Amino acid sequence: DKLDVALGVEEMAKKNGVELVLAEDSVCCTGYDFGTFSVKPGAEVKTFPSNAIEDGWDGLDVGPKSQAKFAKAIEGAKTILWNGPAGCFECDDFCAGSRAVGEAVAKATAEGAFSLIGGGDSVACVHKFGLEDKVSYISTGGGALLEAIEGKVLPGVAAIKG
Repeated sequence: DKLDVALGVEEMAKKNGVELVLAEDSVCCTGYDFGTFSVKPGAEVKTFPSNAIEDGWDGLDVGPKSQAKFAKAIEGAKTILWNGPAGCFECDDFCAGSRAVGEAVAKATAEGAFSLIGGGDSVACVHKFGLEDKVSYISTGGGALLEAIEGKVLPGVAAIKG
């Protein structure tokens, strides 16, 4: 649905010399209940290359190769902004990717990085995995946080400043 947006981001990254680190494998399921965050009885779970998920399967987490790739990208970082989980972390069957990212962020923070966790779902991940004391800063206002980083004036801040 957002192919044009994704292609635009790729183009902008190339122009600015930014390396995009994308998932190469996905953990998928044939029967996931998004209302209860659970796998339906009889459903299958399988890992596919991210660019070859078969019809009838939902990509619900990044796979093991992607987890290692993301951890490697986070390693040695000086500043980290994490906004959004790597999968359907609410279900234990699909939380390994988010856990791997969270643990990599916590490790980098312990090694001196400044880590900023933004957005309700990312904050919930940090709490689920017991990492809240292992990151630098947590903000539940993900959208507002991203707007502030972009340099936009936030309505609440503008009202306070008068």
